[in-house]
Amino acid sequence: MHRNALDHAGGGLEVRLDPMRRRHLRSVLRIESSVYPRPWSLSLFLSELSLRSIRSYTVAKVASAVVGYSGLMLAGDEGHITTIAVDPAWHRNQIGTRLMLDMMRVAKARGASDVTLEVRVSNYQAQAMYRRFGFAPEGIRPNYYVETSEDALIMWARDIASQEYRRRLEEIESKVRGTTLSSDRRW
Repeated sequence: MHRNALDHAGGGLEVRLDPMRRRHLRSVLRIESSVYPRPWSLSLFLSELSLRSIRSYTVAKVASAVVGYSGLMLAGDEGHITTIAVDPAWHRNQIGTRLMLDMMRVAKARGASDVTLEVRVSNYQAQAMYRRFGFAPEGIRPNYYVETSEDALIMWARDIASQEYRRRLEEIESKVRGTTLSSDRRW
């Protein structure tokens, strides 16, 4: 079902967050190739999905369509956002915000105190979203994106187990329009 059909149905957008499974990978790879110049391969996603104790991958679905996905790697008390992408047809529907809320709660529930990520220095829109989640720049990785010779901005969100951070997430969630459902609350 396309976004316009849902808009006319009334009641706002309903997004379901589910653990990523092998059956989702065709849709994930379609989105991956539409948003990244150097997309991850099927074998890389399969490898990541096999590491359930130290990885968490989620898909965002509207009706039965996968419209976005995200990934989180855990190492000790640190989390690392490995990927996040939204189908371009579904931008501006807070899909990325919902995925970020999920990842930060999973990281906290699994013992992370800090979370990091890399983002293209030219991707101001993503950086703005990450800043809402408390991420702050802490460094540059020169030529990190080899396909475009672009630098990566390294960002960190610190002390995500604090009450202050919990309130930040609650505030962000209170501004999400529509409904977010999850079959597997990992937090």
